[in-house]
Amino acid sequence: MSAMPAPSEQNVKLYYSIREVARMFNVNESLIRFWEKEFPDIHPQRNAKGTRQYRKEDIESIKLVYHLVKEKGMTLDGARKRLKDNKRKSARTLEVIERLKSIKEELMEMKKELDAI
Repeated sequence: MSAMPAPSEQNVKLYYSIREVARMFNVNESLIRFWEKEFPDIHPQRNAKGTRQYRKEDIESIKLVYHLVKEKGMTLDGARKRLKDNKRKSARTLEVIERLKSIKEELMEMKKELDAI
């Protein structure tokens, strides 16, 4: 299972609820809360009621953790070490993978259209 695509630039909100974030990645809310404890880069703000409010930066950190743990199969310790040692490289790698997936989807759509001719 892969993470859902990020919201389009036009629909970007400043804050997302834990429910929205969990749905983006097709995981339980409890997993997001657990990752918060395990990865210091995930630190949502809280409103007056104590409700978590995730910013774009938090979602990007969750996306990296999701990629390393769920897609690459790394342990939490391994993912934590990778992000501590070289978060920027991991983020760039993930960006390249996402862009390649997008190109693949575009090419598959073009092929489908050409096959229909």
